[in-house]
Amino acid sequence: MTPPSEAPAAATRHGTIFSTPSDRELVITRTFDAPRSLVWATFTDPKHLPNWQTGPKGFTMPVCEIDLRPGGSWHYVWRNTQGREFGASGTYSEVTPPHRIVTVTSRDGEENTSTTVFTEHDGRTTVTNTMLFASKASRDQALPYARGGTASSYARLDAYLASKR
Repeated sequence: MTPPSEAPAAATRHGTIFSTPSDRELVITRTFDAPRSLVWATFTDPKHLPNWQTGPKGFTMPVCEIDLRPGGSWHYVWRNTQGREFGASGTYSEVTPPHRIVTVTSRDGEENTSTTVFTEHDGRTTVTNTMLFASKASRDQALPYARGGTASSYARLDAYLASKR
């Protein structure tokens, strides 16, 4: 898979704001026109997640397993348009419905932490995902994929949320 083109250190794609406040961090922020309870459900329920969190156009999520509790795990598999599969998994270290999720993933012996916060104001929900990578090299390697896949997925989430209201 070829990574999407690089964007500046802080950029907006399709309403999604990407910033790199430190050498090891990536912060992704997006506001959705839906209440927090619905946005939370789309992030945490395996019946919703494969409908929008599929990454670049044409990808699917044939596997979505979620055990949403501290110490529980998640496992996703994406399939690209050529049929190649990519997996990711991690452990939930904190789950505070409907406010906050903290997950830990390990890759190549490095541990990365992702903290997702859901904030509601006037019926709209802002999702802020702060990823702390083990190293700058790990962050830089993930950056182009995160920017392309997340922007596409969040655009699909907008449409999915509209269909649920």
